[in-house]
Amino acid sequence: MNRIDRMFSRLRKKGETALIPFITTGDPDVASTEALVLEMERQGADLIELGMPFSDPLADGPTIQAASNRALLNDINPEVLFNMVSRLREKTDIPLVLMGYCNPLFQYGIENFARDASEAGIDGTIIPDLPVDEAQEWNKAARAHNIDNIFLVAPNTPDNRLKKIVKASRGFVYYVSVTGITGARTALPPALSEGLRHVRELTSKPVAVGFGISEPEQVRMLSDAADGIIVGSAIVRIIESHLQADGKGYRAGEGMIESVGEFVHSLKEATLNQ
Repeated sequence: MNRIDRMFSRLRKKGETALIPFITTGDPDVASTEALVLEMERQGADLIELGMPFSDPLADGPTIQAASNRALLNDINPEVLFNMVSRLREKTDIPLVLMGYCNPLFQYGIENFARDASEAGIDGTIIPDLPVDEAQEWNKAARAHNIDNIFLVAPNTPDNRLKKIVKASRGFVYYVSVTGITGARTALPPALSEGLRHVRELTSKPVAVGFGISEPEQVRMLSDAADGIIVGSAIVRIIESHLQADGKGYRAGEGMIESVGEFVHSLKEATLNQ
């Protein structure tokens, strides 16, 4: 068991739903990312997704695309990210999952990436453009270094493929709430809870839901149907609203860390008030 497994096991015993915030590494700078991770943990986050900036993030909507572009101005790459995680591991044991795309992983080298990610303290990966049929090499390297590779399923995934994906996924299964790209939404599909329950009937692994969840009330509504709730774009928008241009790029404005922390606290409270 790694940190992800232990976290879900602990929460299941308490009947509690995991809160999983997402932020983009290096937006607006690495020091802010480190501070945000620690603040979100303090405010109740159970696992944190760290986005690895990429120039063509096909699964992400405009909000996270813009965050990736800002981070790339800081020359964020896997080595910088791993160094940051190593520093964080001196202060926190919260599970950390890296969300990124195939290109940087393959450029770095699959075995090298798995080794360095594990040594830094990464617990899992989510790679939206790596389908289960083509993931054998990465799955093997990840397993060898105790990294969970987490796969995504969608509402329109056929049952025969759904079974294959949930079997291959480790750590948890990522249920995409809507077909399409990431982005905060004011309304979620009415059949979402039913879809989540269907996936949970097919596996004993935790199922976490993401894409479009942006408000505490949405979190409250879904907490009974999912093992984890993933919130990304709504948090990135708070970061964006506090940015200040400094000539070369952006820096964190006053109150950014605190505002994100307050929002994460409200989301965690919603998971406890089903």
